[in-house]
Amino acid sequence: MSRLKLLPGTPDDLNRDYLPESIKGSDIVVNENGNNSRPYPERLIECTGVLADGLNDRWYVYVPEKYDGSSAVPLVVGLHGGLMTGWGHSIYTSWCYVADREGLICVFPDAHTERMWTVEGVFDGLSEEDLDGLPIALAPKDYRENHDLNMVRALIEKMQQDYRIDPGRIFMQGMSMGNVMTQQFCKYYGDMLAGAAGSGGPTQPDMMFTEEGGILNYGGPMAIWQSRPEVNGLPPAKIYDEFTVNKMSRTYWMRVNECGEIPEISIVGEDNFAFFRGRKADLVYLDIKNRDHGQTLDEAFLYWDYLFSGVRKTPEGRVISGEGRIPRKGDAFAAAFTEGNGKAWFHNRVTGLSQPPVLWQKCKYHGLNGGTIVRGEYLMVPLQFLAEMFGAEYRPSADTLTAEVILRDGRELQFARGSIVCAVDDTMRQMYCEALHRNGELLVSAEWFCRYFFNLHVSRCNGVTYVTDHFAELSCFMADLIKDILNGSVLPDDYSFIGSCVKRGKE
Repeated sequence: MSRLKLLPGTPDDLNRDYLPESIKGSDIVVNENGNNSRPYPERLIECTGVLADGLNDRWYVYVPEKYDGSSAVPLVVGLHGGLMTGWGHSIYTSWCYVADREGLICVFPDAHTERMWTVEGVFDGLSEEDLDGLPIALAPKDYRENHDLNMVRALIEKMQQDYRIDPGRIFMQGMSMGNVMTQQFCKYYGDMLAGAAGSGGPTQPDMMFTEEGGILNYGGPMAIWQSRPEVNGLPPAKIYDEFTVNKMSRTYWMRVNECGEIPEISIVGEDNFAFFRGRKADLVYLDIKNRDHGQTLDEAFLYWDYLFSGVRKTPEGRVISGEGRIPRKGDAFAAAFTEGNGKAWFHNRVTGLSQPPVLWQKCKYHGLNGGTIVRGEYLMVPLQFLAEMFGAEYRPSADTLTAEVILRDGRELQFARGSIVCAVDDTMRQMYCEALHRNGELLVSAEWFCRYFFNLHVSRCNGVTYVTDHFAELSCFMADLIKDILNGSVLPDDYSFIGSCVKRGKE
Protein backbone atom coordinates (compact mmCIF):
# COMPACT_ATOMS: atom_id res chain seq x y z
CA MET A 1 0.00 0.00 0.00
CA SER A 2 1.48 3.34 -1.08
CA ARG A 3 2.05 6.21 1.32
CA LEU A 4 -0.18 9.20 0.61
CA LYS A 5 1.57 12.04 -1.21
CA LEU A 6 -0.05 15.44 -0.65
CA LEU A 7 0.37 17.87 -3.55
CA PRO A 8 0.81 21.65 -3.04
CA GLY A 9 -1.36 24.11 -4.93
CA THR A 10 -1.33 27.79 -5.80
CA PRO A 11 -4.02 29.56 -3.73
CA ASP A 12 -6.48 31.82 -5.54
CA ASP A 13 -8.10 33.45 -2.52
CA LEU A 14 -9.56 36.36 -4.48
CA ASN A 15 -11.57 34.10 -6.78
CA ARG A 16 -15.19 33.88 -5.66
CA ASP A 17 -16.61 31.96 -8.62
CA TYR A 18 -18.54 28.83 -7.70
CA LEU A 19 -16.33 26.67 -9.91
CA PRO A 20 -13.47 28.75 -11.36
CA GLU A 21 -12.70 27.44 -14.85
CA SER A 22 -9.07 28.51 -14.36
CA ILE A 23 -8.63 25.53 -12.04
CA LYS A 24 -9.09 23.02 -14.85
CA GLY A 25 -5.73 21.57 -15.81
CA SER A 26 -3.83 23.75 -13.31
CA ASP A 27 -2.45 23.63 -9.77
CA ILE A 28 -4.76 26.44 -8.59
CA VAL A 29 -6.68 25.76 -5.38
CA VAL A 30 -9.52 27.74 -3.83
CA ASN A 31 -11.11 27.67 -0.40
CA GLU A 32 -14.48 28.84 0.89
CA ASN A 33 -15.40 28.03 4.49
CA GLY A 34 -13.58 24.73 4.33
CA ASN A 35 -14.70 23.75 0.82
CA ASN A 36 -11.10 23.39 -0.28
CA SER A 37 -10.03 22.10 -3.68
CA ARG A 38 -6.93 20.10 -4.58
CA PRO A 39 -4.68 20.64 -7.64
CA TYR A 40 -6.16 19.25 -10.84
CA PRO A 41 -5.15 15.55 -11.08
CA GLU A 42 -2.65 14.97 -13.87
CA ARG A 43 -4.04 11.51 -14.63
CA LEU A 44 -7.68 12.65 -14.94
CA ILE A 45 -8.95 11.82 -18.44
CA GLU A 46 -11.86 13.69 -20.03
CA CYS A 47 -14.16 11.46 -22.09
CA THR A 48 -17.21 12.13 -24.26
CA GLY A 49 -19.57 9.82 -26.08
CA VAL A 50 -23.00 8.26 -26.26
CA LEU A 51 -23.77 6.07 -23.24
CA ALA A 52 -27.57 5.96 -23.27
CA ASP A 53 -30.66 7.22 -25.09
CA GLY A 54 -28.64 8.34 -28.15
CA LEU A 55 -27.41 11.46 -26.28
CA ASN A 56 -23.83 12.68 -25.99
CA ASP A 57 -22.39 12.96 -22.47
CA ARG A 58 -19.13 13.84 -20.74
CA TRP A 59 -17.33 12.07 -17.91
CA TYR A 60 -13.89 11.99 -16.30
CA VAL A 61 -11.91 8.86 -15.46
CA TYR A 62 -9.08 8.60 -12.95
CA VAL A 63 -6.89 5.48 -13.16
CA PRO A 64 -4.06 5.38 -10.60
CA GLU A 65 -0.52 4.62 -11.70
CA LYS A 66 -0.48 1.33 -9.80
CA TYR A 67 -3.40 -0.13 -11.79
CA ASP A 68 -2.11 -2.74 -14.25
CA GLY A 69 -5.22 -4.82 -14.90
CA SER A 70 -3.80 -7.90 -13.22
CA SER A 71 -6.54 -7.98 -10.60
CA ALA A 72 -10.05 -6.62 -10.17
CA VAL A 73 -10.25 -3.29 -8.32
CA PRO A 74 -13.07 -1.26 -6.72
CA LEU A 75 -14.88 1.46 -8.66
CA VAL A 76 -16.09 4.74 -7.17
CA VAL A 77 -18.66 6.85 -9.04
CA GLY A 78 -18.54 10.49 -7.89
CA LEU A 79 -21.58 12.70 -8.55
CA HIS A 80 -21.03 16.46 -8.45
CA GLY A 81 -23.19 19.08 -6.80
CA GLY A 82 -25.60 21.34 -8.67
CA LEU A 83 -23.86 23.76 -11.07
CA MET A 84 -20.64 21.78 -10.70
CA THR A 85 -18.95 19.31 -13.08
CA GLY A 86 -17.36 15.89 -12.98
CA TRP A 87 -13.89 17.41 -12.94
CA GLY A 88 -15.07 19.79 -10.23
CA HIS A 89 -16.05 16.82 -8.08
CA SER A 90 -12.63 15.29 -8.62
CA ILE A 91 -10.88 18.32 -7.14
CA TYR A 92 -13.35 19.18 -4.38
CA THR A 93 -13.04 15.63 -3.03
CA SER A 94 -10.04 13.49 -2.12
CA TRP A 95 -11.16 10.49 -4.19
CA CYS A 96 -8.16 10.66 -6.51
CA TYR A 97 -5.86 10.60 -3.49
CA VAL A 98 -7.74 7.55 -2.19
CA ALA A 99 -7.37 5.95 -5.63
CA ASP A 100 -3.60 6.50 -5.57
CA ARG A 101 -3.33 4.87 -2.15
CA GLU A 102 -5.74 1.99 -2.69
CA GLY A 103 -5.39 1.33 -6.43
CA LEU A 104 -9.12 1.81 -7.08
CA ILE A 105 -10.58 3.59 -10.13
CA CYS A 106 -12.82 6.67 -10.05
CA VAL A 107 -15.26 8.03 -12.61
CA PHE A 108 -16.90 11.47 -12.40
CA PRO A 109 -19.77 12.07 -14.85
CA ASP A 110 -21.30 15.43 -15.77
CA ALA A 111 -25.03 15.88 -15.37
CA HIS A 112 -26.54 16.02 -18.84
CA THR A 113 -28.52 19.27 -18.45
CA GLU A 114 -26.65 22.48 -17.57
CA ARG A 115 -24.73 20.93 -14.68
CA MET A 116 -27.98 20.02 -12.87
CA TRP A 117 -29.00 16.41 -12.23
CA THR A 118 -32.50 15.32 -13.21
CA VAL A 119 -33.89 14.38 -9.82
CA GLU A 120 -37.37 13.76 -8.50
CA GLY A 121 -39.20 16.28 -6.38
CA VAL A 122 -36.51 18.95 -5.92
CA PHE A 123 -38.10 21.54 -8.23
CA ASP A 124 -41.73 20.50 -7.93
CA GLY A 125 -43.96 23.42 -7.03
CA LEU A 126 -41.19 26.05 -7.06
CA SER A 127 -41.71 29.42 -8.72
CA GLU A 128 -39.24 31.25 -10.96
CA GLU A 129 -38.54 33.53 -7.99
CA ASP A 130 -37.70 30.50 -5.83
CA LEU A 131 -35.36 29.16 -8.50
CA ASP A 132 -33.60 32.54 -8.89
CA GLY A 133 -32.49 31.75 -12.44
CA LEU A 134 -31.31 28.19 -11.77
CA PRO A 135 -31.60 25.84 -14.74
CA ILE A 136 -33.95 22.95 -14.06
CA ALA A 137 -34.46 19.50 -15.45
CA LEU A 138 -37.80 18.13 -14.33
CA ALA A 139 -37.77 14.38 -13.79
CA PRO A 140 -40.09 12.28 -15.95
CA LYS A 141 -42.81 10.32 -14.19
CA ASP A 142 -41.27 7.04 -15.35
CA TYR A 143 -37.78 6.71 -13.88
CA ARG A 144 -36.80 4.50 -16.81
CA GLU A 145 -37.02 7.62 -19.00
CA ASN A 146 -34.66 9.61 -16.77
CA HIS A 147 -31.58 10.09 -18.93
CA ASP A 148 -29.22 10.85 -16.03
CA LEU A 149 -30.18 7.57 -14.37
CA ASN A 150 -29.74 5.69 -17.62
CA MET A 151 -26.43 7.40 -18.32
CA VAL A 152 -24.90 6.66 -14.91
CA ARG A 153 -26.04 3.06 -15.09
CA ALA A 154 -24.53 2.67 -18.58
CA LEU A 155 -21.33 4.39 -17.43
CA ILE A 156 -20.85 1.80 -14.69
CA GLU A 157 -21.33 -0.96 -17.26
CA LYS A 158 -18.81 0.72 -19.60
CA MET A 159 -16.24 0.99 -16.81
CA GLN A 160 -16.68 -2.74 -16.20
CA GLN A 161 -16.02 -3.39 -19.88
CA ASP A 162 -12.96 -1.09 -20.09
CA TYR A 163 -11.27 -2.05 -16.79
CA ARG A 164 -11.06 -4.99 -14.41
CA ILE A 165 -13.67 -3.84 -11.91
CA ASP A 166 -14.68 -5.94 -8.93
CA PRO A 167 -18.50 -6.19 -9.37
CA GLY A 168 -18.91 -6.64 -5.62
CA ARG A 169 -17.08 -3.40 -4.79
CA ILE A 170 -18.79 -0.63 -6.75
CA PHE A 171 -19.55 2.49 -4.72
CA MET A 172 -21.20 5.85 -5.33
CA GLN A 173 -20.80 9.20 -3.58
CA GLY A 174 -22.55 12.49 -4.24
CA MET A 175 -22.48 16.00 -2.82
CA SER A 176 -25.52 18.26 -2.44
CA MET A 177 -27.61 17.71 -5.59
CA GLY A 178 -25.26 14.82 -6.34
CA ASN A 179 -26.31 13.37 -2.99
CA VAL A 180 -29.95 13.55 -4.09
CA MET A 181 -28.99 11.90 -7.38
CA THR A 182 -27.12 9.19 -5.46
CA GLN A 183 -30.22 8.54 -3.34
CA GLN A 184 -32.33 8.35 -6.49
CA PHE A 185 -29.91 5.89 -8.12
CA CYS A 186 -29.86 3.74 -4.98
CA LYS A 187 -33.64 3.75 -4.87
CA TYR A 188 -33.92 2.23 -8.36
CA TYR A 189 -30.56 0.60 -9.17
CA GLY A 190 -28.95 0.04 -5.79
CA ASP A 191 -28.48 -3.63 -6.67
CA MET A 192 -25.46 -2.50 -8.74
CA LEU A 193 -23.75 -0.97 -5.68
CA ALA A 194 -22.16 -2.32 -2.52
CA GLY A 195 -22.37 1.06 -0.81
CA ALA A 196 -23.18 4.72 -1.23
CA ALA A 197 -22.36 7.97 0.54
CA GLY A 198 -23.87 11.43 0.43
CA SER A 199 -22.87 14.79 1.86
CA GLY A 200 -24.08 18.36 1.87
CA GLY A 201 -27.72 17.82 2.70
CA PRO A 202 -30.44 15.20 3.09
CA THR A 203 -32.99 13.99 0.55
CA GLN A 204 -36.54 15.33 0.48
CA PRO A 205 -38.98 12.87 2.11
CA ASP A 206 -41.29 12.44 -0.89
CA MET A 207 -38.48 10.73 -2.81
CA MET A 208 -38.12 8.15 -0.03
CA PHE A 209 -41.60 7.56 1.40
CA THR A 210 -45.19 7.11 0.28
CA GLU A 211 -47.99 9.26 1.66
CA GLU A 212 -48.74 6.37 4.02
CA GLY A 213 -45.17 6.35 5.34
CA GLY A 214 -44.08 3.28 3.37
CA ILE A 215 -40.61 2.82 1.90
CA LEU A 216 -39.94 3.59 -1.78
CA ASN A 217 -37.04 1.30 -2.63
CA TYR A 218 -36.33 -1.10 -5.48
CA GLY A 219 -32.54 -1.36 -5.15
CA GLY A 220 -32.29 -3.16 -1.82
CA PRO A 221 -29.90 -2.74 1.10
CA MET A 222 -26.33 -1.46 0.87
CA ALA A 223 -23.74 0.09 3.16
CA ILE A 224 -24.76 3.73 3.60
CA TRP A 225 -22.91 6.84 4.78
CA GLN A 226 -24.71 10.13 5.45
CA SER A 227 -22.68 13.29 6.11
CA ARG A 228 -24.61 16.29 7.39
CA PRO A 229 -22.80 19.64 7.81
CA GLU A 230 -24.09 21.29 10.99
CA VAL A 231 -25.06 24.57 9.28
CA ASN A 232 -26.03 23.06 5.94
CA GLY A 233 -29.40 24.71 5.32
CA LEU A 234 -32.14 23.43 2.99
CA PRO A 235 -33.22 24.17 -0.60
CA PRO A 236 -35.63 27.11 -1.14
CA ALA A 237 -39.36 26.87 -0.49
CA LYS A 238 -39.16 23.58 1.42
CA ILE A 239 -41.41 23.26 4.44
CA TYR A 240 -39.30 20.70 6.29
CA ASP A 241 -36.86 21.72 8.99
CA GLU A 242 -33.38 20.21 8.95
CA PHE A 243 -33.93 18.13 12.07
CA THR A 244 -36.98 16.43 10.55
CA VAL A 245 -35.36 15.78 7.17
CA ASN A 246 -32.17 14.42 8.75
CA LYS A 247 -34.22 12.03 10.88
CA MET A 248 -36.33 10.90 7.94
CA SER A 249 -33.28 10.28 5.74
CA ARG A 250 -31.69 8.26 8.53
CA THR A 251 -34.96 6.41 9.21
CA TYR A 252 -35.24 5.41 5.55
CA TRP A 253 -31.94 3.54 5.48
CA MET A 254 -32.37 2.15 8.98
CA ARG A 255 -35.55 0.48 7.75
CA VAL A 256 -34.07 -0.69 4.43
CA ASN A 257 -30.94 -2.08 6.13
CA GLU A 258 -32.84 -3.28 9.24
CA CYS A 259 -30.58 -1.42 11.64
CA GLY A 260 -30.79 -1.50 15.41
CA GLU A 261 -31.95 1.72 17.04
CA ILE A 262 -28.92 2.21 19.32
CA PRO A 263 -25.70 3.16 17.53
CA GLU A 264 -22.18 3.47 18.85
CA ILE A 265 -21.18 7.12 19.05
CA SER A 266 -17.71 8.51 18.51
CA ILE A 267 -16.79 12.19 18.37
CA VAL A 268 -13.35 12.93 16.99
CA GLY A 269 -12.63 16.64 16.96
CA GLU A 270 -15.49 18.15 14.94
CA ASP A 271 -16.53 14.83 13.36
CA ASN A 272 -19.59 13.38 15.13
CA PHE A 273 -20.07 9.72 14.13
CA ALA A 274 -22.99 7.40 14.85
CA PHE A 275 -22.35 3.81 13.75
CA PHE A 276 -25.54 1.78 13.22
CA ARG A 277 -25.33 -1.98 12.71
CA GLY A 278 -27.90 -3.57 10.42
CA ARG A 279 -29.07 -7.11 9.73
CA LYS A 280 -28.70 -6.47 6.01
CA ALA A 281 -26.14 -3.62 5.90
CA ASP A 282 -24.65 -0.94 8.13
CA LEU A 283 -25.27 2.80 8.28
CA VAL A 284 -22.87 5.58 9.29
CA TYR A 285 -24.26 8.99 10.20
CA LEU A 286 -21.78 11.87 10.43
CA ASP A 287 -22.58 15.39 11.62
CA ILE A 288 -19.71 17.82 11.07
CA LYS A 289 -19.43 20.63 13.63
CA ASN A 290 -19.16 24.22 12.32
CA ARG A 291 -19.45 23.10 8.68
CA ASP A 292 -21.37 24.96 6.00
CA HIS A 293 -23.00 23.37 2.94
CA GLY A 294 -20.57 21.22 0.99
CA GLN A 295 -18.13 18.46 1.83
CA THR A 296 -14.81 18.40 3.61
CA LEU A 297 -11.75 17.53 1.57
CA ASP A 298 -11.03 14.51 3.77
CA GLU A 299 -14.50 12.94 3.48
CA ALA A 300 -13.54 10.41 0.81
CA PHE A 301 -10.92 9.02 3.20
CA LEU A 302 -13.53 8.84 5.97
CA TYR A 303 -15.94 6.94 3.70
CA TRP A 304 -13.24 4.54 2.65
CA ASP A 305 -11.36 4.03 5.91
CA TYR A 306 -14.40 3.62 8.17
CA LEU A 307 -16.85 1.87 5.85
CA PHE A 308 -16.23 1.07 2.17
CA SER A 309 -12.85 -0.61 2.70
CA GLY A 310 -14.61 -3.41 4.58
CA VAL A 311 -17.71 -3.74 2.38
CA ARG A 312 -18.50 -5.98 -0.56
CA LYS A 313 -21.64 -7.39 -2.15
CA THR A 314 -21.89 -11.07 -3.05
CA PRO A 315 -23.16 -12.24 -6.46
CA GLU A 316 -26.40 -13.17 -4.68
CA GLY A 317 -26.83 -9.55 -3.53
CA ARG A 318 -25.91 -9.99 0.13
CA VAL A 319 -23.94 -7.11 1.65
CA ILE A 320 -20.94 -8.10 3.77
CA SER A 321 -20.09 -5.24 6.12
CA GLY A 322 -16.73 -6.11 7.63
CA GLU A 323 -14.57 -3.69 9.59
CA GLY A 324 -12.76 -1.08 7.58
CA ARG A 325 -9.26 0.28 8.01
CA ILE A 326 -10.61 2.14 11.05
CA PRO A 327 -12.99 0.12 13.29
CA ARG A 328 -16.47 1.59 13.65
CA LYS A 329 -16.43 1.76 17.44
CA GLY A 330 -17.91 4.24 19.86
CA ASP A 331 -15.83 6.33 22.23
CA ALA A 332 -14.23 4.07 24.85
CA PHE A 333 -15.09 6.58 27.57
CA ALA A 334 -17.97 8.98 27.03
CA ALA A 335 -21.08 10.18 28.82
CA ALA A 336 -23.94 12.41 27.70
CA PHE A 337 -26.60 14.14 29.80
CA THR A 338 -29.51 16.39 29.03
CA GLU A 339 -31.63 18.59 31.25
CA GLY A 340 -34.72 16.99 32.72
CA ASN A 341 -34.03 13.49 31.40
CA GLY A 342 -33.60 10.71 33.94
CA LYS A 343 -31.44 8.70 31.54
CA ALA A 344 -27.83 9.18 30.46
CA TRP A 345 -25.57 7.87 27.69
CA PHE A 346 -22.58 6.06 29.16
CA HIS A 347 -20.21 3.45 27.65
CA ASN A 348 -22.34 3.45 24.46
CA ARG A 349 -25.54 2.45 26.15
CA VAL A 350 -28.49 4.06 27.88
CA THR A 351 -28.38 3.99 31.66
CA GLY A 352 -30.71 5.32 34.34
CA LEU A 353 -30.04 8.21 36.71
CA SER A 354 -31.43 8.54 40.23
CA GLN A 355 -32.99 11.82 39.10
CA PRO A 356 -32.87 14.11 36.04
CA PRO A 357 -30.04 16.65 35.71
CA VAL A 358 -30.83 20.31 36.38
CA LEU A 359 -29.61 23.25 34.28
CA TRP A 360 -28.37 25.88 36.75
CA GLN A 361 -27.29 29.47 36.23
CA LYS A 362 -24.56 31.23 38.20
CA CYS A 363 -25.79 34.80 38.53
CA LYS A 364 -24.53 38.21 39.63
CA TYR A 365 -26.96 40.47 41.53
CA HIS A 366 -24.85 42.90 43.57
CA GLY A 367 -24.84 46.49 42.36
CA LEU A 368 -27.39 45.90 39.63
CA ASN A 369 -30.39 47.54 41.37
CA GLY A 370 -32.48 44.41 41.16
CA GLY A 371 -31.06 43.27 37.84
CA THR A 372 -29.30 40.00 37.05
CA ILE A 373 -26.33 39.00 34.94
CA VAL A 374 -25.85 35.32 34.12
CA ARG A 375 -22.15 34.49 34.54
CA GLY A 376 -22.40 30.83 33.65
CA GLU A 377 -24.79 27.96 32.99
CA TYR A 378 -24.02 24.41 34.07
CA LEU A 379 -25.64 21.00 34.03
CA MET A 380 -26.01 19.69 37.57
CA VAL A 381 -25.82 15.88 37.67
CA PRO A 382 -26.38 13.55 40.65
CA LEU A 383 -23.07 13.30 42.49
CA GLN A 384 -23.59 9.61 43.07
CA PHE A 385 -23.60 8.93 39.32
CA LEU A 386 -20.48 11.03 38.75
CA ALA A 387 -18.75 8.96 41.41
CA GLU A 388 -19.87 5.72 39.75
CA MET A 389 -18.55 6.92 36.37
CA PHE A 390 -15.02 6.96 37.76
CA GLY A 391 -15.19 3.98 40.10
CA ALA A 392 -15.15 6.23 43.19
CA GLU A 393 -16.74 5.50 46.55
CA TYR A 394 -19.80 7.61 47.41
CA ARG A 395 -20.69 8.30 51.08
CA PRO A 396 -23.74 10.51 51.67
CA SER A 397 -24.53 11.80 55.16
CA ALA A 398 -27.65 10.57 56.93
CA ASP A 399 -29.52 13.78 56.07
CA THR A 400 -28.03 13.75 52.51
CA LEU A 401 -27.05 17.43 52.85
CA THR A 402 -23.37 16.57 52.62
CA ALA A 403 -21.47 13.77 50.93
CA GLU A 404 -17.95 12.40 50.62
CA VAL A 405 -16.43 10.95 47.48
CA ILE A 406 -13.25 8.86 47.71
CA LEU A 407 -11.47 8.82 44.34
CA ARG A 408 -9.52 5.78 43.22
CA ASP A 409 -6.25 7.67 43.69
CA GLY A 410 -7.10 8.22 47.36
CA ARG A 411 -8.20 11.86 47.28
CA GLU A 412 -11.07 12.59 49.65
CA LEU A 413 -13.69 15.06 48.43
CA GLN A 414 -16.47 16.73 50.44
CA PHE A 415 -19.54 18.50 49.09
CA ALA A 416 -22.31 20.38 50.94
CA ARG A 417 -25.66 21.83 49.98
CA GLY A 418 -25.39 25.47 48.91
CA SER A 419 -21.58 25.53 49.06
CA ILE A 420 -19.58 26.56 46.00
CA VAL A 421 -16.43 24.94 47.32
CA CYS A 422 -15.33 21.34 47.30
CA ALA A 423 -13.05 20.21 50.11
CA VAL A 424 -10.16 18.22 48.63
CA ASP A 425 -8.31 16.44 51.44
CA ASP A 426 -7.31 19.33 53.73
CA THR A 427 -7.85 22.24 51.31
CA MET A 428 -10.67 23.85 49.31
CA ARG A 429 -11.29 24.40 45.62
CA GLN A 430 -14.05 26.57 44.21
CA MET A 431 -16.45 24.95 41.76
CA TYR A 432 -18.26 26.68 38.89
CA CYS A 433 -21.37 27.01 41.05
CA GLU A 434 -22.82 25.84 44.35
CA ALA A 435 -23.94 22.27 44.99
CA LEU A 436 -27.70 21.74 44.76
CA HIS A 437 -29.88 19.51 46.91
CA ARG A 438 -32.85 17.95 45.13
CA ASN A 439 -35.06 15.06 46.22
CA GLY A 440 -32.68 13.98 48.97
CA GLU A 441 -29.55 14.06 46.83
CA LEU A 442 -26.65 16.38 46.00
CA LEU A 443 -26.10 17.56 42.42
CA VAL A 444 -22.90 19.22 41.17
CA SER A 445 -21.67 20.59 37.87
CA ALA A 446 -20.67 17.73 35.59
CA GLU A 447 -18.49 20.15 33.64
CA TRP A 448 -16.43 21.12 36.70
CA PHE A 449 -16.19 17.65 38.24
CA CYS A 450 -15.01 15.98 35.02
CA ARG A 451 -12.62 18.72 33.99
CA TYR A 452 -11.04 19.48 37.35
CA PHE A 453 -10.46 15.99 38.69
CA PHE A 454 -9.95 14.01 35.47
CA ASN A 455 -8.88 16.57 32.84
CA LEU A 456 -11.67 15.46 30.51
CA HIS A 457 -13.15 17.31 27.57
CA VAL A 458 -16.71 18.59 28.00
CA SER A 459 -18.76 19.93 25.10
CA ARG A 460 -22.29 21.38 25.21
CA CYS A 461 -24.65 21.79 22.27
CA ASN A 462 -28.40 21.86 21.70
CA GLY A 463 -29.18 21.04 25.33
CA VAL A 464 -26.81 18.05 25.58
CA THR A 465 -23.58 17.86 27.60
CA TYR A 466 -21.02 15.38 26.25
CA VAL A 467 -18.02 14.22 28.32
CA THR A 468 -15.13 12.24 26.88
CA ASP A 469 -11.43 11.59 27.39
CA HIS A 470 -10.28 13.32 24.19
CA PHE A 471 -10.95 16.48 22.21
CA ALA A 472 -14.53 16.34 20.93
CA GLU A 473 -16.93 19.07 19.81
CA LEU A 474 -20.56 17.96 20.02
CA SER A 475 -22.66 19.10 17.04
CA CYS A 476 -26.33 20.07 17.06
CA PHE A 477 -27.69 17.14 15.00
CA MET A 478 -25.70 14.59 16.99
CA ALA A 479 -27.10 16.18 20.14
CA ASP A 480 -30.57 15.76 18.65
CA LEU A 481 -29.85 12.09 17.93
CA ILE A 482 -28.62 11.57 21.51
CA LYS A 483 -31.88 13.08 22.79
CA ASP A 484 -33.83 10.65 20.63
CA ILE A 485 -31.73 7.75 21.94
CA LEU A 486 -32.38 8.74 25.56
CA ASN A 487 -36.10 9.20 24.83
CA GLY A 488 -36.36 5.90 22.95
CA SER A 489 -37.54 7.66 19.78
CA VAL A 490 -34.77 7.03 17.22
CA LEU A 491 -37.39 5.38 15.01
CA PRO A 492 -40.96 6.70 15.14
CA ASP A 493 -43.69 4.54 16.62
CA ASP A 494 -46.19 5.87 14.10
CA TYR A 495 -45.02 6.16 10.48
CA SER A 496 -48.12 8.15 9.57
CA PHE A 497 -46.10 11.17 10.73
CA ILE A 498 -43.74 10.62 7.81
CA GLY A 499 -46.69 10.26 5.47
CA SER A 500 -48.14 13.57 6.68
CA CYS A 501 -44.80 15.27 6.01
CA VAL A 502 -44.77 13.86 2.48
CA LYS A 503 -48.32 15.15 1.88
CA ARG A 504 -47.46 18.64 3.15
CA GLY A 505 -44.43 18.74 0.87
CA LYS A 506 -46.57 18.01 -2.17
CA GLU A 507 -49.21 20.66 -1.38
